[in-house]
Formats: sequence, structure tokens, C-alpha cells
Amino acid sequence: MTVAPREDLALMAGYHSPQVDVPVRLNTNESPEPPPQAWVREVLEAAAGIAWNRYPDRRAGDLRAAIAGLHGVDPAQVFAANGSNEVLQTVLLAYGGAGRAAAVWEPTYALHAHIARLTGTAVHTGERGADLSLDLDEVDRVLDLARPSVAFLCSPNNPTGMVDPEPVVRAVLERVEALDGLLVVDEAYGQFAPWTALSLLDESRPLAVTRTFSKTWSMAAARLGYLVGPSWLVAELDKVVLPYHLDAFTQLAGTLAVRHVAEMQARVGRLVAERERLVARLSELAVQVWPSGANFVLFRPLGRDGHAVWRALLERGVLVRDCTSWPRLEGCLRVTIGTPEEDDVFLDELSEILR
Repeated sequence: MTVAPREDLALMAGYHSPQVDVPVRLNTNESPEPPPQAWVREVLEAAAGIAWNRYPDRRAGDLRAAIAGLHGVDPAQVFAANGSNEVLQTVLLAYGGAGRAAAVWEPTYALHAHIARLTGTAVHTGERGADLSLDLDEVDRVLDLARPSVAFLCSPNNPTGMVDPEPVVRAVLERVEALDGLLVVDEAYGQFAPWTALSLLDESRPLAVTRTFSKTWSMAAARLGYLVGPSWLVAELDKVVLPYHLDAFTQLAGTLAVRHVAEMQARVGRLVAERERLVARLSELAVQVWPSGANFVLFRPLGRDGHAVWRALLERGVLVRDCTSWPRLEGCLRVTIGTPEEDDVFLDELSEILR
């Protein structure tokens, strides 16, 4: 005998990224470089002092204070969780749910809509422009129709890599605020971009910015993300999150990581330079390339079947993200910025395939 799930979940697919053992894996936007060895040693030494028989600090006070110091805000304006996806889920538990709506503009990060639906929140979807940028007329149309309690922007946008300009984000914020809604700007790749919505934060504004330690901090294995926003919003998140949800080891790892901000910034600088080199090389091939402010690049092989190109790369030991079946991204592939050596293998194999 089986027990039926909720009817609205019965036909819903999960969110998965292929994990294939290949020489060059460039499909999940991880950092190609490990974190500093000094940080690894610090974490291992500090772990010996964890009271494993005791629950962790429920409020993650040291971690929140460390993140707050990083951004020049009060710890009461910081919420931390198991990856930015749990942050998004907590936002929707507090501000979404039955009878409420969320707004997204596709193509964008799939988990915004997916998590909204998991929390029983209705999802209203708008379209980005032909160049995949955000269209304010379309923003107005969706907001007028949905009157959402939560609206999501992803900047740099995943999977396109494009950065929403500051005037556009300001305009969306004004529109969402007029509807008594909350704007969440997902900046999982924010450190790679030329500007950040953190500069717009204010206690009086219904704006929250989410970040992750997975990408720029080279800590994908730790599953640590956070939100910076008004203290009144963070207080509501603390009400709905599960008790002791963030374990002591993860809190410790994150607290120690922010002491190595200089190394993180240097690593980001190297990746940005490598991204520009990869884009320049891709521009010499028969592909369409979108501008990126992230650690990945979206491209479309011209005159070729995108999935066939993806398969050919995989057969040659190079795994990129196959976006060819995603709505609005027909024929597109997404490649994570790797090491120069990994990127050269990718470029050489792609050149051979397209030839």
C-alpha cells in the first residue's frame, strides 16, 4: 500500500544536476579552486572543541555577527541557513503559502518557482525580453495580475549570467513595495558582478538579498547560505525555521571563512579574468554567447543540435549543463568557469565538435 502525496505535488519533478565522474566537470557552477589550506587547518583544529553532545547555537550568533561585519550591517539583519535554498524556503514559509503568490520572470533560477510551489504558494510567471533581459513593462503586467507577496529577481541571473542594472532593480523594488510585497534579490553569484543590491538595503524597505558560501567561498560541501535584510523580516524568518537547523560544524566553518575575505576576493578576481578569456575564445566559434556577470557562461551552438553537442562533449570527458530542453533556452548550454587547464580542454573539444 502506498500513501498519495499532496495532489499539487503528484506531477512535480524534483530539481537535480547530473553528477557524472568525468575529467572536466563544468556543470554545477562550483569553484574550481579549493578554499585556503589555512582555513582548512583552522576548521579542523576548532572542530575538536565542539560539544557534540549539545545542540548548536540556535541563533548562530557568532556566524551572524561575522557575516554582519562582512557587510557592515547589524547581526539582527542577517539570517543563515543550510544553503541559500533553505533561506528561500524559509522566506516562503513566512511570506508565501496558501492564498498568496510569488512572481518570477523566466528564464531564471528554477528553485524560486519550485520552492514556492512546495510551500503551497501560487506562482505567476513573466517573460524576459528577447535578449533575456528584464522588461519593466512585463514586470508591471505580472505584478498587476498576481499582486505577489514575494517577487524574485536573480542577479546575476542563473542560467543566463546577466546582471540586472541598478535602475531596473530600483524600479522593481518601488513597484513591489507599492503592493505591500517583498522583493528577494538572489545574489548567489553576487561577488562576480559589478554591483550589488546590498547597496539598496534599508530598514524601511521590503528588500532582502540572499547569498551563498558555495561559489565564491569554495564551500559547496558545507551547504551554507544567508540573507541580509531588514531586522523585522529576519525576526519573522526566525519564527518559522526549524529549531537547531544549522549544525555547529557548519556555523564554525562559516565563521572562520570570513576571516579569509582577501583570499576569497583574489580567487574571484582570477575567475573573472578567466571568464573574460573564455568568453573571448567562445566568441571566435560558431556559438551565440550571452554576457555574464557570474562564474558561468550561457551559449548556443549555431546550426547544430545543442543536445548533440552536449553529448559529444560528455563522450570526450567534458560535462557542461544541458539547458536545451528548458523553456525559452532551446539549444543552449551553460559552462562553469573552471581552471585555465579545464577551460582549455573544453574549448579545444568544443572547437573540434563544431568543426
